[in-house]
Amino acid sequence: MKKRVYEDACGAAHALELIGDRWALLIIRELLFGAKRFSDLRKSLPGISANVLTQRLEELEADAILVRRKLPPPAAAWVYELTPWGLEAEELVKVIGRWAARSPSHDPSLPISVASTLLSMRTMFSPERARNISGKIGFRFADEEFVATLGKGKLSIGRGRAEEADVVVEGHQQALAGVIYGGLSLAKLEKAGALKVRGDRALFERYIGLFPLPPKAPDAQALRTGR
Repeated sequence: MKKRVYEDACGAAHALELIGDRWALLIIRELLFGAKRFSDLRKSLPGISANVLTQRLEELEADAILVRRKLPPPAAAWVYELTPWGLEAEELVKVIGRWAARSPSHDPSLPISVASTLLSMRTMFSPERARNISGKIGFRFADEEFVATLGKGKLSIGRGRAEEADVVVEGHQQALAGVIYGGLSLAKLEKAGALKVRGDRALFERYIGLFPLPPKAPDAQALRTGR
């Protein structure tokens, strides 16, 4: 399939030529926390077909946004990872995500990937709320581990050993997103086995309040009626 060309010198038009096709930006999102195998990408993007994923990966590689490389033994598997320039697209994903979170029709109950959950924290983080909070929160989702580091009103999240953090949160990313953004009860999710918290529980309870959602934009009916 021929890529969309706008015949327009605007940088935004060229950006859409590069990553405007369906799934392209979500593939970039999934690679923001490190390299992944083809099978990992399909697992985190359940709606994509193998053929479309292959096509998008080839296009993104041709445009120097990502590279395909072989892991050294004993893994010897092929993985995809973003180039340094490709990593700069994180700002695009964050800005689009924050803007779309204001949509009246956004449904936060839909499935969410691990990368999307973690990136949402980078996007919605409030430095003001975190001014006097410091510590490390470890996350374990199945066989993936990450560490969030808080200090001086800043947050960094990356791959790391969860056990080395002050508090470790294990479970499903959907449950974590529900606690942070959906107002779900942490205690109830723990009782149901969806999440497990070990260590400095007070730190985690403060952590989940650091990600306020932006206010919703008026819906179409409100705009028509002026309310």
